[in-house]
Amino acid sequence: MRGAQSPSFPVPNAFELLCAQYAQRLPTQLEDLGGPAHGTVDLPLHVVWSGRRSYGLEQPRSRMSLYRTVLAEGQRQDLIDFLNRDLLLAQWPMLRTLISRPIRDVWEAAFPELPTATAATAA
Repeated sequence: MRGAQSPSFPVPNAFELLCAQYAQRLPTQLEDLGGPAHGTVDLPLHVVWSGRRSYGLEQPRSRMSLYRTVLAEGQRQDLIDFLNRDLLLAQWPMLRTLISRPIRDVWEAAFPELPTATAATAA
């Protein structure tokens, strides 16, 4: 018997699987993101299971770290509860360079206003 045959159907690669996972978590619209714009955010253990859990929204690095963590690890309700639409749009040009490509691609495909914010900043 020769080597194993390849399946007769396409097998998704890791990038496609990650994109599908992140796409399932997306809010319906950016307006759903009703998280705080000021103060301190304490993330639950199911989002950040080790290390830092408290983030100050007034400090840009802390806010960026919060958004990176929630985008990568949060479920749909976490995105809605902890991300703020206006803050996401304002920091997207920098944030998009700090998150993984699957997250960036899924969010920009779902919400055309995100790349527009990036293009406006670059102009």
